[in-house]
Amino acid sequence: MPSTSTSPEAVKTTSDGAGLPLRVADGYRLEKRYRDALLPGGVLGDTTGRARTLPRYFYEVPSWEVARELRLTPHFDLWEFIQTDVREAEAQRGFPRYVPCAVTLLALALERFRDEVGTTVHIAANGGYRSPRHGVNRLASPHSWGTAVNVYRIGDTYLDSAENIGDYAARARATLPGAWVRPFGSGPGLTDDHLHIDFGYVVSVPHDAPGDAYNPKILADPL
Repeated sequence: MPSTSTSPEAVKTTSDGAGLPLRVADGYRLEKRYRDALLPGGVLGDTTGRARTLPRYFYEVPSWEVARELRLTPHFDLWEFIQTDVREAEAQRGFPRYVPCAVTLLALALERFRDEVGTTVHIAANGGYRSPRHGVNRLASPHSWGTAVNVYRIGDTYLDSAENIGDYAARARATLPGAWVRPFGSGPGLTDDHLHIDFGYVVSVPHDAPGDAYNPKILADPL
């Protein structure tokens, strides 16, 4: 049964060529409670004061069962990227739930990292996608773009020491072009109990994403 959280033109089902059996939602057309949580197309400032534009398009996850069963890569399922607790915005604690489309790119990168380390990579709760309204977020966090993960354990190794975090951080940087890894430490912008990997403020727009009509006249003379 279609979700009642969106208007018919707000979502489209991915085609066979798109590869994911999820609907792509235009955040601009979601119900207000979701727009308030996701801030689609909104702007946040990063730690340097630069403006970063939030994603507009999201995959609609209809249930926890679907999230548990949907495999994004050979070793990562969707649910691993959307585990949150009561600090998440209320609209994002139930279902349907929305996750930026860039989460598929993040899963691909983690799959490559897993190949490098040769064992299981465990994502922390609240360590995948977090909406901009999540209580943990400060300023523009790449977690709100679906492009960041916090890894608390790799195989049997807990990432809670400078040695362990430093070792796997170096391997992540060597394996994943463009990845940013948070330095070890206990102050702001540092980490001492997980490995943080992100790819910045990437916005993904799938082929089947609904969008505005193309008007070359407006683009040529926007004023």
